Amino acid sequence: MENHIGSIIKASWVGVLGNALLSVLKIVVGILSGSLAVVADGIDSASDILTSLIILFTARIMKRPPDIKYPYGYLKADTIATKALAFVILFAGAQLAISTIRNFMLGEERGMPRMIAIYVTLISIAGKFLLARHQLRIGKRSNSEMLKANARNMQNDVMISISVLVGLTFTFILKMPILDSVTALIVSVWILKVGFQIFMQTNRDLMDANTEPELYSKVFAAVDRVEGAGNPHRLRIRKIGNYLMIVLDIEVDGSLSTLESHKICVAVENSIRSDIENVFDIMIHIEPEGFKHIEEVYGLSPSDLDTI
Repeated sequence: MENHIGSIIKASWVGVLGNALLSVLKIVVGILSGSLAVVADGIDSASDILTSLIILFTARIMKRPPDIKYPYGYLKADTIATKALAFVILFAGAQLAISTIRNFMLGEERGMPRMIAIYVTLISIAGKFLLARHQLRIGKRSNSEMLKANARNMQNDVMISISVLVGLTFTFILKMPILDSVTALIVSVWILKVGFQIFMQTNRDLMDANTEPELYSKVFAAVDRVEGAGNPHRLRIRKIGNYLMIVLDIEVDGSLSTLESHKICVAVENSIRSDIENVFDIMIHIEPEGFKHIEEVYGLSPSDLDTI
């Protein structure tokens, strides 16, 4: 767990420094070259600095050990921070859209951007591509939704920079400066779309939704491999930060001693952990073979997999 959080902190610093460099470069060159689209792209990179700082601060909170107030620890800060990132992205997109629409309504005459705007956009595409790959690789390794969300945001930044490049190219070919403003408006809509998608993902996490249905099959298969463990049911999987909390019921021979039943539970837990990474904890409830509850509302059984 400590190694994962350490990786998140290092990735955050890379994001802060990389985006700071790209942001300053694009905003300065955008202003000097007279390109609103490049300035807009630079503002988006500036918002990425804030998102990386949020991730850095959150990772330090996640390192805190469990206490009497938070017995499950502070890993859920990952989800809260991801929602904050969504709001930052939505705000940046809204501000850009408002300023671009205001320019359209005022009907200000705009001059042609300079060629340097194209060069800095090419640098931005390469830089953002490398940053996105780095964030996604570390995010997958640590199973951090924060880093994955930041990587998706940067991947979309690559597409945004490509759209800016296309817009600038057509602006020079067609000699129509207004196309630069149109591109800036398209960029703002894309930013809003990304922010909304990340916001909806955090809602699913806070509602304890499992977005990886294949995990259920892995758990059932792991139980089937353990001799003496049968009928896994009422399986529930939820996320605590970047880790998984697994709860399920199994049946064992009712004549077994407490010690023998406990050994089966330990074997089931080890079997599950061998198949699934980033497990926070596994809670197993033992029942005698053939025991039936009057009503079992929560969780899944193997027969429910056909409905997923």
